[in-house]
Amino acid sequence: MSDVYDVAEVRRAEEALMATLPEGELMQRAARGLEQACVDILIESRHSVAGSAVTVLVGPGNNGGDALWAAAGLARRGAEVQAFAISDHIHPEGAKALVKAGGRIITARESGDDPHLVADLIVDGILGIGGRGALRPPADAYARAASASGAVIVAVDVPSGVDADTGAVADPDCCIEADVTVTFGCLKPGLIVAPGRFQVGEVVLVDIGLAQTLSPARCHVLDDGEIAECIPAPTDADYKYSRGVVGLLAGSASFRGAALLATGGARCGNAGMVKFVDCDERLSTMVVQQFWDVVTASGFDDQRVTAWAVGPGMGTGEDAQHLLVQLLSYPQPMVLDADALRIISQPGGRDAFRARTQSGAVTVLTPHEGEFAGLGFELSHGATSDRVGTVVQAARDLNCVVILKGPGTITAAPSGVTYIDDRGGAELGTAGSGDVLTGLMGAMLASVTTHRNDIDLDQAAKVAAAAVALHGIAGERAAQHGAPVTAVDILAMLPEAIADIRATWTVT
Repeated sequence: MSDVYDVAEVRRAEEALMATLPEGELMQRAARGLEQACVDILIESRHSVAGSAVTVLVGPGNNGGDALWAAAGLARRGAEVQAFAISDHIHPEGAKALVKAGGRIITARESGDDPHLVADLIVDGILGIGGRGALRPPADAYARAASASGAVIVAVDVPSGVDADTGAVADPDCCIEADVTVTFGCLKPGLIVAPGRFQVGEVVLVDIGLAQTLSPARCHVLDDGEIAECIPAPTDADYKYSRGVVGLLAGSASFRGAALLATGGARCGNAGMVKFVDCDERLSTMVVQQFWDVVTASGFDDQRVTAWAVGPGMGTGEDAQHLLVQLLSYPQPMVLDADALRIISQPGGRDAFRARTQSGAVTVLTPHEGEFAGLGFELSHGATSDRVGTVVQAARDLNCVVILKGPGTITAAPSGVTYIDDRGGAELGTAGSGDVLTGLMGAMLASVTTHRNDIDLDQAAKVAAAAVALHGIAGERAAQHGAPVTAVDILAMLPEAIADIRATWTVT
């Protein structure tokens, strides 16, 4: 698991660590890691550091100091280094080290208002993790010049113009778009959450010893092993009921495909049985004709069901509302998506939903931005955007697990435990993709609940985040050869995605 920390905790941990180290050692650790990352890039792209042209954009503070010390190391290796001082107050020791190593420092006044950058590699050391809002002159001009240069861009800790805590980008036109971001000590939310995640390129994490002073994390990115733990291969002692039974309420006469996609996802989710609620004879017949192993049920009273997946394509009319209100009274863990989210946002379903969450029954909501707004939670955009904070607050207010789907899908429990997905891409944005996820997630919750005899909201959040990751991996596999991706393609790739994850876990 990769832990993710906000700026305040990183600053506190840095101060605690610096108190135990010789003066300047923490910056030297960061600079050495940055220098090595730049060396690796230059060797890969030019086969040599010597003779390469390196430009460093230097702002005030420690971020600029990291860049200057790394630049001095590159100059000693034979690179031709020039640093543009975007502030009058750049790190003095780092500046001296660069000049001593043969590098050149150019002030913003010397370069003019419209800089033209020519380099093999540009190092963005304008702002660090404390940067907020849009870049101001002259930094904005250098950011635009870097984008126009065609050089490989390496950001120091976080691309300048990206809020490290939230991923907010106040002005996309003058925000550094890095090819590689070298970040120190731990991941920051802004590197993973949209829109910041689109600016960072490849993320290289440099260990500077911060783990010993960081507090236990509340925000995480799941690794392959943790995903695999949420969908383990059956043991010799397992049988269909010991593996869990997922109940599925999805589809309608107008949205028959939703039933098939959600059922297909559920069949991949490790449960021993999928039970499709028979609310429409033609629909259930179609599901069973497609999936011979799926069982139909006439109602919700089957005590063997250990989790429910509800909502895709079920409609929002009176009959659908009645069914959902009835089902919400059942105690098993439940995933609510699509039309189910619309129903609980209306007076007819709101009271039943509140009664359920107040009782402590495990409930998982999977809205996209529009459905999230329908639940009463608005996302701001631009400089004030805080997707993670808004989702955590929604989970607390609703007393359930909330998953905000989209780039860097966020899963939050009421306790504040949060997961950010780094797997799924734009290929998931296709009709029916969420239906597949709902079925998969419901089945995974059914399986884990059965094996553990129970599950709480924090555990449900982890399982749900693992389902999000597997869904994203399946999407990546479907898109890997450049073909258009549909929900059917994502569904088809789920078994391979799960097999890959299980194989990785077995090997490690």
